[in-house]
Amino acid sequence: MNRNRRAKIVATLGPASNTQEQIEKLFVAGADVFRFNFSHGTHDEHMARMEEIRAIEHQYGRPISVIADLQGPKLRIGQIKEGGVHLGEGQTFRLDLDKALGDHDRVPLLHPEIFSALRTDTQIFLDDGKIRLQVVDAGKDYAETVVTAGGLLTDRKGVNVPNAVLPVAAMTDKDRSDLEHALLIGVDWIALSFVQRPNDLAEARKLICDRAAIISKLEKPSAIERLEEIIELSDAIMVARGDLGVELPPEDVPALQKQIIRQCRETGKPVVVATQMLESMINAPTPTRAEASDIATAIYDGADAVMLSAETAVGEYPVEAVSIMNRIINRTEQDDAYRAIMVTTHPDPERTAQDAITAAARQVAETIGATAIVTYTTSGSTTLRAARERPEVPILCLTEKRSTANQLVLVWGIHSVITKDVRNFADMIERACQIACEQGLAKNGDRLVVTAGVPFGTPGATNILRIARVDDQLF
Repeated sequence: MNRNRRAKIVATLGPASNTQEQIEKLFVAGADVFRFNFSHGTHDEHMARMEEIRAIEHQYGRPISVIADLQGPKLRIGQIKEGGVHLGEGQTFRLDLDKALGDHDRVPLLHPEIFSALRTDTQIFLDDGKIRLQVVDAGKDYAETVVTAGGLLTDRKGVNVPNAVLPVAAMTDKDRSDLEHALLIGVDWIALSFVQRPNDLAEARKLICDRAAIISKLEKPSAIERLEEIIELSDAIMVARGDLGVELPPEDVPALQKQIIRQCRETGKPVVVATQMLESMINAPTPTRAEASDIATAIYDGADAVMLSAETAVGEYPVEAVSIMNRIINRTEQDDAYRAIMVTTHPDPERTAQDAITAAARQVAETIGATAIVTYTTSGSTTLRAARERPEVPILCLTEKRSTANQLVLVWGIHSVITKDVRNFADMIERACQIACEQGLAKNGDRLVVTAGVPFGTPGATNILRIARVDDQLF
């Protein structure tokens, strides 16, 4: 199951893709990573999906990565008489802590933490920004507003406060329960919702305790103001464009996407671009040309992965969506302009032995026409730095740690293989050549660039580079 492309595909599982047969079809079509959305489904259902994925992984002999996406706090209005009310532009409208059913004049908003963050002229968005309010007066248990964009407001719609940092923790009691279950069944990544500031990662990091890696979902404008710190404290980043697009002007989102990808690449952290990538394929067998261009743009920007949500979770054409995304990525990466962009946007290596070796590996591979770069790793840090280089050839990651292999599946250009650690230099070269051939990355006469650390098996000790020639007499 060797993929020819470098960028990876994340597919969300749901009612449209909840059997082993359906999941296998998505994997064969091109899905590298599967996302469990913990906003939906039961713990037993997620456990069953995990067992099915691991069975497919065993069948094809290729690591598959799994993301558990925590729901995070959901801020919503309460219920309204007769289920809804029409708000007109310019009318006054009150939000308060009164549990009584809402009407034309007011609606319950049972989140006192929101009121504490409101000031005069603060904007409040309801129902993904379809209804917009401007605060004229606020207290600890109410807000008087004027409707600036009206329409039909129905029960339990979501609430966004774009220009405020809300005193709301990133994790709820539900998230803590879901997190423990996700770790119990062995997910590889935890996607953390509602990250507003760096310390929102602290509780999750403490609870996870190295049992999985953390993806910070960038959904709030306040997170962009602390972007550098959040990237530093995260293992990966997800650009949640749907939520960002609610709280930010739509014209700001494309530039932010490019900024986030650029900063992630500079720091060597994987970045996933998500939301509405093939939205029309929820109900149609082919995408729009604009959606194809959207995926290609994320690939040209250098994203590690692109994600499908409703398209594979509840859509009518989940396998077709993955297949088409796979084709778009392949075609984009074959464009000469793509390679030129990767070269011209190449970040400078840091002044470390690890970066010196990985930068040299890319340059040597290009010079001698190697067919792959092989990295031996325990923690995955060296392989991540190799991916930061965006080499022209695949990166074959050899590790004895299953968790490392599975996590690195998400990362650009990496082909993970689980193997026992090497004993000496001869073993290092022989195994690299043998596995590269078995995985379809090399054949007799090809050359490989191999990096490892001495003493062997020491995490973070990458300090050697070897050029190996594949010779069938070796094995």
